[in-house]
Amino acid sequence: MEKSCTLLIHFDKGTPAIANEIKEALEGNDVPAKIDAMKKAIMLLLNGETLPQLFITIVRYVLPSEDHTIQKLLLLYLEIIDKTDSKGKVLPEMILICQNLRNNLQHPNEYIRGVTLRFLCRLNETEIIEPLIPSVLQNLEHRHPFIRRNAILAVMSIYKLPQGEQLLVDAPDMIEKVLATEQDPSAKRNAFLMLFTCAQDRAINYLLTHVDRVSEWGELLQMVVLELIRKVCRTNRGEKGKYIKIIISLLNAPSTAVIYECAGTLVSLSSAPTAIRAAANTYCQLLLSQSDNNVKLIVLDQLNELKSSHRDIMVDLIMDVLRALSSPNLDIRRKTLDIVLELITPRNINEVVLMLKKEVVKTQSGELEKNGEYRQMLIQAIHLCAIKFPEVASAVVHLLMDFLGDSNVASAIDVVVFVREIIETNPKLRVSIITRLLDTFYQIRAARVCSCALWIIGEYCLSLSEVESGIATIKQCLGELPFYSVSEEGEATDASKKAPQANSITVSSRRPAILADGTYATQSAASETAFSPPSIVQGSLASGNLRSLLLTGDFFLGAVVACTLTKLLLRLEEVQPSKVEVNKATTQGLLIMVSMLQLGRSSVLPHPIDNDSYDRIVLCIRLLCNTGDEIRKIWLQSCRQSFIKMLSEKQLRETEELKAKAQISHAQPDDLIDFYHLKSRRGMSQLELEDEIQDDLKRATGEFVKDADDANKLNRILQLTGFSDPVYAEAYVTVHHYDIVLDVTVINRTKETLQNLCVELATMGDLKLVERPQNYTLAPESSKQIKANIKVSSTETGVIFGNIVYETSNVLERTVVVLNDIHIDIMDYISPAVCTDSAFRTMWAEFEWENKVAVNTVIQDDKEFLEHIIKSTNMKCLTALSALDGECGFLAANLYAKSLFGEDALVNVSVEKQDGKLSGYIRIRSKTQGIALSLGDKITLKQKGDS
Repeated sequence: MEKSCTLLIHFDKGTPAIANEIKEALEGNDVPAKIDAMKKAIMLLLNGETLPQLFITIVRYVLPSEDHTIQKLLLLYLEIIDKTDSKGKVLPEMILICQNLRNNLQHPNEYIRGVTLRFLCRLNETEIIEPLIPSVLQNLEHRHPFIRRNAILAVMSIYKLPQGEQLLVDAPDMIEKVLATEQDPSAKRNAFLMLFTCAQDRAINYLLTHVDRVSEWGELLQMVVLELIRKVCRTNRGEKGKYIKIIISLLNAPSTAVIYECAGTLVSLSSAPTAIRAAANTYCQLLLSQSDNNVKLIVLDQLNELKSSHRDIMVDLIMDVLRALSSPNLDIRRKTLDIVLELITPRNINEVVLMLKKEVVKTQSGELEKNGEYRQMLIQAIHLCAIKFPEVASAVVHLLMDFLGDSNVASAIDVVVFVREIIETNPKLRVSIITRLLDTFYQIRAARVCSCALWIIGEYCLSLSEVESGIATIKQCLGELPFYSVSEEGEATDASKKAPQANSITVSSRRPAILADGTYATQSAASETAFSPPSIVQGSLASGNLRSLLLTGDFFLGAVVACTLTKLLLRLEEVQPSKVEVNKATTQGLLIMVSMLQLGRSSVLPHPIDNDSYDRIVLCIRLLCNTGDEIRKIWLQSCRQSFIKMLSEKQLRETEELKAKAQISHAQPDDLIDFYHLKSRRGMSQLELEDEIQDDLKRATGEFVKDADDANKLNRILQLTGFSDPVYAEAYVTVHHYDIVLDVTVINRTKETLQNLCVELATMGDLKLVERPQNYTLAPESSKQIKANIKVSSTETGVIFGNIVYETSNVLERTVVVLNDIHIDIMDYISPAVCTDSAFRTMWAEFEWENKVAVNTVIQDDKEFLEHIIKSTNMKCLTALSALDGECGFLAANLYAKSLFGEDALVNVSVEKQDGKLSGYIRIRSKTQGIALSLGDKITLKQKGDS
């Protein structure tokens, strides 16, 4: 049987001390050597040694010492040695110690008295404590507060012992008298704590009689008062009103710890708007006054919880929350923006956007190293605001367009995507956006931003002047033709033989890129970094951004330029009456395309043009040479229509999610409703009345948390032993965030008493047992409920295994019954989540763990298979339903989920239908190995689909 331990000290097992050496040092007169020996003895005892021979030596040579350190170490030694024999009787030699403890309690030195009283708090043996009680009680009236506060704690721990109430019959009376006269804040807190734990009614009585003075009490005492209020209100909800007044009065306390606890207590006890508003104001005040980032993050978490339960109150405080953006920490800024974006309403949107604009402007100063990342967060926030409230778009779109040439590529991409969406949803802004885009196009430095901007120019330049400026801008950014001269080609060929071309930016990796549907494509272009001009200047020195990107070998961008020119030229035919001008522009366009093909096939660049881009440019050339009405319609109308369809689907998805949230029913049709107008209001303050009304509303709308479904409970009961075993055991498993609670029911099936019965458990994976198993005695045919707590530290499938060990009176050795293994399912920790396509692709590229599972199923329909995978992995499908429509024998979809521990799980399903059978792969990626492996096992187990 393991003993309880009240002391933990780190012990280096390198060179353990020898008992004889310790004994010699203790018998000597050298004080430092004695101290060292006592420390060594305590270390050895804590590590399981018994050292029985030391006891008498210590009594003879250490007890009489006057040194304070030695006396303190002696008390630690006495704390950890065995004071009872195997039958639980106190050892006779302990009488020697009793006398010494009594002397210590009457010692003239305050320190010795204080530490001895502290030691008594950890003694459980009544035989040793009983003779010391008069001395302990005398110390309650000592002049020194250090002794009084420890004497109160000693009285409390003695009173809490099994026979404590007989030993100290009138302890609560005495402590109440002490509390009435005590001046020291720490001793006062201990006295109140004693009443709170041992005589709660007296503590409540004291609190209510001194209710006006609570705000003047010390911080320590106020914390205990809040603890008492929480406990009382949990057991007796009817009396909340008068206690809430006390909490409100404590909100003005000088201590930040107290006001933080007050706010938490208010939220947990009451739903009255006044109380919630007071708590939310307190959190906002702490958010701005505290400099510690951890405190800010904790407060933001509390505000986030308030936001989900009391949104209407939080909406009024949105500007206070936004002030937290002044912190330089990115996590705090991200959390703040997440909270604020869910609180925007037509009333506050203008203020919020104005604040976000100011923050964007601040990021241009470039003092902080993470400005680019912060700017990206702000741009995404403004984007969301503009989608929810299109009328604010005009105020921000022009400011954001200044960042199209941002060196932080991610934030530039966010800006261009935002502009693309706004130009479609806000037709009024089209002309001004196009004009601004054509003016700033030359500043754009990243290929992906250029591609998107070119698409916008190709789709939304409608009038003659716009089309002409569009063509002119592209020509200007491409520079003079051709892209290289013949002499350079010869030089390049020679140079390539001698050494590879030196270019700071050409990333000639042919690593696969992930497309939006999750499939792979080979990308042999420059990466999305902002370019620097090539070291060997090909063509003109005054080259534009498109030219420089083309000369790094980015022919995908070349194909986009060709398509944009084609669209602009087709539109020019419609809006330009002069045929000569049209033909002139078309020939120039064709010349540009041919020059790009020539560049792609030359040896100036390290990589030739890829086939896809080549085919695309050739298609544009053919089209311009020979256009039909059908083709014109596809190029000038269908592209835009598919974009509009994509936007409307995105909106539809969002509205459906909101509808689904709103439809969760809290109350049953036949539930009882209270009518608060009929309530008696006698003697109730406004706050108490509000609180009562809110409780009634909660009851009516079913917001009080109901117990989990009983039928569901039965599904989670696991049988641990067989029906024919002498001991039958079954466990009910509850998974709650970071804890797993096993409720094990053990039934003795035999006709004899089982002694020292113990459920021994062991774990595999990232699971840890919290407490040591205890021994029980089980009467014949009786049962026992045993609880075991297990801590979980990461998301992976864990296994709990163990056995039941017991003794019977007629068999000498112990009997062991092996238990069935309990598998903790990863699905308990994973919940469906949403992220943007770009975030998904970024994570997919970053995460190092990939698990590839081959598809092996009896399901024949690809969509049905996808549904089956989503259901069995508890994930969310990010691929839009429209993208999965139609029959083509191939399906690719991305799934996403987040674990309780904040880890991301990414899954890509790619299946193909061949001869009526599905084949393909499911790829799982995550940051940690646990998720990738556990999800893979889960999918392998469930994908068959025939069970």
